[in-house]
Amino acid sequence: MVFTIGWIGLLLGVTSNRGHAQQRPIFSQYMFNGLVLNPAYAGNQQQWVVSLVHRDQWVNVEGAPKTQSLVTHTALENRPMGIGLLVSRDQIGIHDDYSIYGSYAYKIKLLVGTLSLGLQGGFNYTQSNFELLRRFNLNDPSLTGVQTRFSPNFGTGAFYSNSKSYAGISVPYLLNNDVYNSADVLSEARERRYYFITGGHVFTLNPSIKLMPSTLIRYQEGQPVNMDLNANVFFQDVINLGASYRSGDSMIALFEIILNRNLSFGYTYDHTISRISRNTDGTHEFMLSYRLSIGNSKCHSYF
Repeated sequence: MVFTIGWIGLLLGVTSNRGHAQQRPIFSQYMFNGLVLNPAYAGNQQQWVVSLVHRDQWVNVEGAPKTQSLVTHTALENRPMGIGLLVSRDQIGIHDDYSIYGSYAYKIKLLVGTLSLGLQGGFNYTQSNFELLRRFNLNDPSLTGVQTRFSPNFGTGAFYSNSKSYAGISVPYLLNNDVYNSADVLSEARERRYYFITGGHVFTLNPSIKLMPSTLIRYQEGQPVNMDLNANVFFQDVINLGASYRSGDSMIALFEIILNRNLSFGYTYDHTISRISRNTDGTHEFMLSYRLSIGNSKCHSYF
């Protein structure tokens, strides 16, 4: 795949030698896959969970992000702990980014609900193939060859939940690593921390229908605050229909079906409303989840 230099600046968010880089993928089904935002979510709801996610962002845009992830976490029976693992591959233009992060959560029982405190640690391995670029200057040594980068990182978070509500705050990646190893290529461009605040509540409208409004506040250092506003309606605890607004970026439609007591499938379509909308047919995201109860817990969970 070839990729223009102009798109690199757009997709990475790098606009100068002191640029900020948006390195972490964004998901639309995070309210049902909380470990991608917060390590304290590990082991929530006393289940073992395995989720596979594929996200195809900005369809028809050359070099646009494509993300595949495996997320698994479990509570430890008879112990106030949860552990998790997040493995992902994020392709964007000439860059392939692989990451592996492990999570640990310690759970504190409260009078109502549970407070979890979490830590995560791991690394990203990035490979950038500059030979795929369409270059104006073929002799530019800073835009040739294949560069690799190993970036360890760690993060933390807190998550509160009961049978109907949840709230969380997290900084999953604390280190501001360099974007490139080379001193010649965007040498001062660095990753910037993300801060996440999440919350939601389930309202029972009648025995067959439940409504869950939720929100995500996302802040990256040096960038404006962004917000997601979500509403999900559950029918007979089998079908879930939802809609989201991501500030300045997209309108999102969600469909989820509980196939059996263990297996569920989810799909979202993001209709882009930013300036890139004239060049794309939107974004598709698919998620397949398997849940296995631990002890006497039930498998179905609203978040």
